[in-house]
Amino acid sequence: MSAVETKQGFALGPGEGEAHWLLGMYEVVKVCGADTGGDFGLLEVTVRAGEGSPWHVHREEDEWFYVLEGEFTVWVGDTKHSLTPGSVAFGPKGVPHTFYGETDGAKVLIGLLPFHFEPFLREVGELAPERVLPPPLDGPPDMVRLMSVADRAGFDILGPPGPPPGQGGSHS
Repeated sequence: MSAVETKQGFALGPGEGEAHWLLGMYEVVKVCGADTGGDFGLLEVTVRAGEGSPWHVHREEDEWFYVLEGEFTVWVGDTKHSLTPGSVAFGPKGVPHTFYGETDGAKVLIGLLPFHFEPFLREVGELAPERVLPPPLDGPPDMVRLMSVADRAGFDILGPPGPPPGQGGSHS
């Protein structure tokens, strides 16, 4: 099914939406800023075990995570949430958070309100040439560049995926 425009909105079928590769993740934009005037965005994100977002904090954007497949760890502040399909976690603006997959091929819906993250996705990510996970990263990303782009998109990168910075431990 293709995007069906209606006076009340639109619909996307399975496998539809603009696909990106971002930091080793496969991200499909299901609802973009242009669809909502920037008020809301929805991403379908697939990761390998151990992959996910850097620790970050949104200045004006709430973020929630709804697991579709596999298992995820979501940290919100100092609280660790272990999520399985059907589970949800919420990361309010102003509270540092991160997520990472615990299983290969784990899939999560991520909602953002408002959708300030989109410019980061488009600048740092790339359009996916195939609708699959990208090749694994061959090294750490350019953190100075990521932090600069994140700042322009309204959030701050605080560290790599894993337990809160300073708590130690590993996410794998």
